[in-house]
This record gives sequence, C-alpha cells and structure tokens, in this order.
Amino acid sequence: MTRKVLIVDDSKLARMSVVKVLKSLHPDYACVEVGDANQTLATVRQEAPDFVLLDFNMPGKDGLTLAAELRELNPSIGVAVISANHQIEVIERARATGAVFIRKPLTAESLASFLAGAAGQDKLAQ
Repeated sequence: MTRKVLIVDDSKLARMSVVKVLKSLHPDYACVEVGDANQTLATVRQEAPDFVLLDFNMPGKDGLTLAAELRELNPSIGVAVISANHQIEVIERARATGAVFIRKPLTAESLASFLAGAAGQDKLAQ
C-alpha cells in the first residue's frame, strides 16, 4: 500500500527539502504539496493523506492551529509540526493537539521516527 504525505509550507524551497528527505526514506510514498492553511483543509478532504507535515510559521493560520483542525477532521491522521522555533511552549502546544514536534532543519532520522510512530498508531487504530 502506497502512503500519501501532505507537505504544508509557504516556502517552495522548504517543501522541496522535505520531499527530498522523504523520498530518501520512502521513494514509493506519494507527496502532495500545498502552500497555505486554506489549501490544506481542502486537500486533506480530497486526497486523504496518511501523514501531514506542517510548517509552524505560515501567513494566516499557524501550524499549531492547523494541526488542531486536522485532528478534528481526522483523528487518526499522523500530524507533525516542523519548526526552528523549539521553545517549550510551542512543543507542548503541538503535543496538546496530538501532533509530533520536529525541529528544523528536518533530518532523515527525525522524519523516519515520526513516520514509524504515526504508522504504528495507525495500525493500532484499525
């Protein structure tokens, strides 16, 4: 079964970087990219991704607000908030939404850990 990952970042360069790391780990995973929160909700409804990787700092809605909305929309979706802002408050707020917090710059190790954990939770829910 091919997994689908939605990558949300207002920076095209940042999205390309995430895709590169993801494809190095799982070349078979399908990647869908969007640049803002409004596109994200519509894309989740349409594409039904298994995982969502969210930038924290975006115009309009930040990644934490969006993570909470995604969890309401689909409680079993794997959500990670990626940010260079690794203050305890941000990390705790991410966890409170049910999202995993990943520090920028994104590494293969941190992404692999998130994907393995989220995939394991998905199996438990079935």
